[in-house]
Parts: sequence; structure tokens; C-alpha cells
Amino acid sequence: MAEPAPPGGPQPRARRLAALLNRSLRVRMSDGRTLVGAFLCTDRDANIILGSAQEFLKAADAFPGSEPRVLGLAMVPGHHIVSIEVERDAAAALCS
Repeated sequence: MAEPAPPGGPQPRARRLAALLNRSLRVRMSDGRTLVGAFLCTDRDANIILGSAQEFLKAADAFPGSEPRVLGLAMVPGHHIVSIEVERDAAAALCS
């Protein structure tokens, strides 16, 4: 059962989404590509907008030593999203 929202306050789901704003997300898509970028917004259809996004091809399609393609601002349709992961912060990765 979902926790009740305080009167006039944001819903628990909205708080979770707000905590992800500007965090780096790794979005895997149904065609095998992976996009990594800063989470900027979403909508009721589960479309996602990523800022400073980079595209990584699946291993079978990538050339050896190929670099990611810089996309900048990217919209990912919700029906193409297979999984979403929060990237570890660079500072946290250095400390572990």
C-alpha cells in the first residue's frame, strides 16, 4: 500500500523522480542501444528527456575501439525503454 501524501505536499513517486533530476542515467533501449545522460524530465507516457546524452551501440554493432556518439539533448520514447539505471557519481566511484 502506498504511503499517503501530506496535504499540499508532493506525492511519494514525485519525490522519487525529483531526487533523480540532473542525475546521470543509463537507459537501455529495445533496439540494443544505450543512452547515458542527465535526467531532465519525463511525462505521463514515460518518455524521458536526457541532457548531454551519449549513445553507445550494442557490442555486436560497435566497431572495436569505437567512441560513443554525442547526442546532446535526447528524447527517449517510453515504449522503447527496456531498463533504467542510475549511474554512480564520479566522486563515489573514485572513493570505492
